[in-house]
Amino acid sequence: MKYKVEWKRKAFKQLAKVQRQQQSKIQVAVTKLENSETWGDVKKLVNHDYDYRLRVGNYRVLFNATNDETIEINEITVEEVKKRDDKTY
Repeated sequence: MKYKVEWKRKAFKQLAKVQRQQQSKIQVAVTKLENSETWGDVKKLVNHDYDYRLRVGNYRVLFNATNDETIEINEITVEEVKKRDDKTY
């Protein structure tokens, strides 16, 4: 199944501040979300602004998925890319 990934402007700005090597790792991980039926290291978040988080090293890609009650997810919106620390969750 193919998913559509839509990056928010805020996420692009945050990604630009990340070291270049980590940027490429994050972009590869998000591309895997787009092209795969299995998402890798993704966890559903509880009581959080975003539905899911994708772990990429010390960074977390926080995103919402539409139609998450069904198996088909038509769109993934990447909202933020943050370095993991005490305030990440």
